[in-house]
Amino acid sequence: MGTFKDLIVYKKAFALAMEIFEMTKSFPKEEKYSLIDQIRRSSRSVCANLGEGYRKRRYVAHFVAKTTDSDMENTETQVWLDFSFACKYITDEIYNDKQAKSEEVGRLLQDMIINPKKYGSVQ
Repeated sequence: MGTFKDLIVYKKAFALAMEIFEMTKSFPKEEKYSLIDQIRRSSRSVCANLGEGYRKRRYVAHFVAKTTDSDMENTETQVWLDFSFACKYITDEIYNDKQAKSEEVGRLLQDMIINPKKYGSVQ
């Protein structure tokens, strides 16, 4: 069945987290301990929770709970993108691109939440 790193959602979430890391390098220094840390943390947490949940996929409730946590972190990332855009740290084009990628990750996570048996959950 492979590892969590083989999941399309993991690959897309990881790529988005890395794009956000690069994007935030140009943010003002005064945002270092607020917006920058928050958006980097939440985008990375999507992947971390996927990894944790996938290792416990044998247990449906645990798998769904961790996948739901991933979805929650993905939504938080969208909120931080909203702030980044409102503060004029990113352009319309960058904002729309990152939001679209995050929404795609969200749709993939929802499929995992709704269909856990498709991902190896058995109980």
